[in-house]
Amino acid sequence: MDASLADVVYHAGMNRSEATHSTAISVSELNRQVRSLLENSFMSLRVEGEISNLARPSSGHWYFTLKDDKAQVRCAMFRNRNQQVRFRPKEGDQVVIQAKVSLYEGRGDFQLICEQMQESGLGKLQLAFEALKQKLAGEGLFEIGRKRPLPSPARHIGVITSPTGAAIHDILTVLQRRCPALPIALYPVAVQGNEAAGQIVRAIELANRDQRCDVLIVGRGGGSLEDLWPFNEEIVARAIAASRIPVVSAVGHEVDVSISDLVADLRAPTPSAAAELISPDQQVQLQHLASLQHRLQRQMHLQLQLCRERMDHLRLRLRHPGERLREQSQRLDQLELRLQRALQQQLNRRQQRLDTLEQRLRQVSPSRMLQQKAQQLQPLQQRLQSSICHLLERRQLKLQGLMRELNSVSPLATLERGYAIVQSSDGTAITANTQVKSGEQIQARLHRGALICRVEKISD
Repeated sequence: MDASLADVVYHAGMNRSEATHSTAISVSELNRQVRSLLENSFMSLRVEGEISNLARPSSGHWYFTLKDDKAQVRCAMFRNRNQQVRFRPKEGDQVVIQAKVSLYEGRGDFQLICEQMQESGLGKLQLAFEALKQKLAGEGLFEIGRKRPLPSPARHIGVITSPTGAAIHDILTVLQRRCPALPIALYPVAVQGNEAAGQIVRAIELANRDQRCDVLIVGRGGGSLEDLWPFNEEIVARAIAASRIPVVSAVGHEVDVSISDLVADLRAPTPSAAAELISPDQQVQLQHLASLQHRLQRQMHLQLQLCRERMDHLRLRLRHPGERLREQSQRLDQLELRLQRALQQQLNRRQQRLDTLEQRLRQVSPSRMLQQKAQQLQPLQQRLQSSICHLLERRQLKLQGLMRELNSVSPLATLERGYAIVQSSDGTAITANTQVKSGEQIQARLHRGALICRVEKISD
């Protein structure tokens, strides 16, 4: 135990001498270093054993012990990994796990962190599957660029499967529904067992020699990995890759993936789906044909109608040359008459314009204009004299009215009616008794003359 601890510390960066004389480390630091050492020293590995003490808490993680007849090891498989397991493990199951070595620091427990789990019987087949998959992928057999396009639509389908299995029944049912007239060639083979792979290869080669089919369906119904194994054989994969006819692989159910699926030009989830993918839909074709027929009939009707209308138009335009000559001669005479009328009308317009200019010239002669101005001046003089007389009369009448108005408001007119203007000795008009004092001398101006008076008494 001391030597192992020294090895751990040595790997963490100290030599054995330093570990002996250095300060002691904590338990958590020890477990952390051991975990780091384990995880860095061991890559992912496969371990086979029997499950015991299986626990499934509410978190969704699995905790169990993997054991054989001599030893055991704790294991943990977290939820995001165990959801990918295709079976439900139970106590006593013999399984193969893909795991990483680690340490649970809290308790110092050595454990395996599981990433994959398979039933023990499938381990060797799965290893062979992964090895062949990696080999063929390295050769480029899975590349998209080498896959051939399928014919559209298919004209003759070859089916390589068991003549008594469910796959051929499903394929024929789909093809009968979608396109009953599509020819089918069945190449019967065994789809499981030791002889199945060789029969499948020979069927593919036979179909290529016949050259009747333009697409092949290779497949079978669902089953276990052992049942589907012929489609994971290398000879089958290479035969599919070498086929000059495009191949659709339809092996098992949708979740099953075989080497044939990866090599084929198209992978179908099921045999029924393969038949759906490569067969034309008869109803769609019939509808398309009916649509094309309707469009053709309509186009033919339109073309015939256009041809009839064009023929009628050409018939109307087709006339005897003599009739056309007569029409052209008559048109020439009409043009000649129109030309003569146009020339005469032009001469008449020019003559009228000349007469108009001559008349305007006479009208703008200076003697005539002087005479006209003299005639216009006489009535204007008369109107001016008349206007002056009327203006003088109106001004005189207005002056008289103003004089009357002035006289009506003149103080002299008021004095003439017996009133007087009372003034103080300095000539200021007296309008109130407060402006004078008793004994003061004042002047009263009359209509004729004035009076000098003395104030004897002031009363209100």
